[in-house]
Amino acid sequence: MFPPNRITFTVIAVVLCLFIRCSKETKTPVTKAAAATSATDKKTSSTSITKPVTTTKSTDTVATVPATNLSKGLCCKTENVIIIVMDGPRYSETWGDYTRQNIPGQFDIYHYGVLLSNFHNMGTTNTDSGHDAICTGNYENLENTGQALPQYPSIFQEFLKATGKPAEKAWVVASKDKLQILGDCQQAGWTGQYQPRTDCGISGIFSGYRADDTTFAHAKNVINTYHPNLMLINFKDPDTYGHSNLWSNYIKAIQTTDGYIKAIYDMIQADPVYKDKTTLIITNDHGRHVDNVADGFVSHGDGCDGCRHIEFLAVGPDFKKGIGLVTPYEQIDISQTVAKLLNFKMDYGKGKLMTDIFN
Repeated sequence: MFPPNRITFTVIAVVLCLFIRCSKETKTPVTKAAAATSATDKKTSSTSITKPVTTTKSTDTVATVPATNLSKGLCCKTENVIIIVMDGPRYSETWGDYTRQNIPGQFDIYHYGVLLSNFHNMGTTNTDSGHDAICTGNYENLENTGQALPQYPSIFQEFLKATGKPAEKAWVVASKDKLQILGDCQQAGWTGQYQPRTDCGISGIFSGYRADDTTFAHAKNVINTYHPNLMLINFKDPDTYGHSNLWSNYIKAIQTTDGYIKAIYDMIQADPVYKDKTTLIITNDHGRHVDNVADGFVSHGDGCDGCRHIEFLAVGPDFKKGIGLVTPYEQIDISQTVAKLLNFKMDYGKGKLMTDIFN
C-alpha cells in the first residue's frame, strides 16, 4: 500500500488527465467573430507595453447630441425680429458684472433666452461701422458721421426685396440721426431701392441726436401702429454719457436703457400679433476702452478687449432658453441669423449662421 501522500498525488494526476481530455473533446467551436476578437486581443496584448490604452468609446456607443429643429429643417417659427442696440457700454458694466445690478431687466429676459458670452465686434469699433456690421454682415471702416452709406444692402433691403412687403414692415428707429444710413447702400442695383422706413434723430440725417425717451416713445408707436416684421432700435445714452466722462451718468444710462429693453419685451409678450412669433435680439455696436487703455471708459475705437467684447442676448421661439454659451461668434453673424429666421438670403453678407443658439 502506498503511503497516503502518494495516493493523494496519484488521484490528483488522474483527475487532471481526465479533465484535459474532456475539455479537448467538448471545446466550443470558435466563430469568425470570436476569432477576430481573439486575434485583436493578442495584438493588443503584444503592443500594450509601448502603446497607451485609449479610453475613448467607439462611435457606435457614444451618445449622440439630439438633432436640433434647425438641423431637422423645422426652422423657423419666428415671423418678426426686433434688434435693440444699446449703444456703447462696456461688457464689464453689463454681463461682465456678475451682480447684474445694471441690467436686471435683461437678466430677467435671459431666463427665456440665450446669452453668448464670447461675442465680439471684430471690425471698426465705432457707431456707424458697428451698426453696419450688424445690418449688412460686413466689416467696413465707415466715416463715423453719417456721410457714407454702407457698401452692401442691409437686412432691411434684402428682406423687403425677398418678401415684396411694403416699406413700413421694416423700420430703423434711432436716437442718432446718422444711423439713417442703414436704410440704403452703395451697391449697384440696390441704391435707393427696397428701403425701409426710418425715424432717426430729431428729424432725419444731419438733424442732430434726440433723447432716448423720445426714441422709446417712437419705437412703441411704430410697434403698435405698423407691427413691423423687422426692426432695429438704437438707444444712444450709454455712449453719450460715457463720452461725457461722467461715470454715474454712464451707469444710469445703462440702467435706464435696460428698463426700455424690458418694457419692449413685455410689449411683445402682451401683443397677440407678436407673442410667441417674435425674436428679440439685444446687442451693442461697440464697447469702450478698458481702464488701462487711453482714457478708459470715456472713449472707444481701437481693438482692445473693452472695445471689442460686446453683448448678445436673444429670446424667441426658435432659440434655446435660460442658457449661456461660450461659442465664439461675431457681430457680422447677426444678419445671417436674422435672414434664416425670416427666410431670406443675405447675398453679400460674410457672417455665419449662429447654429448653437437654435433649439
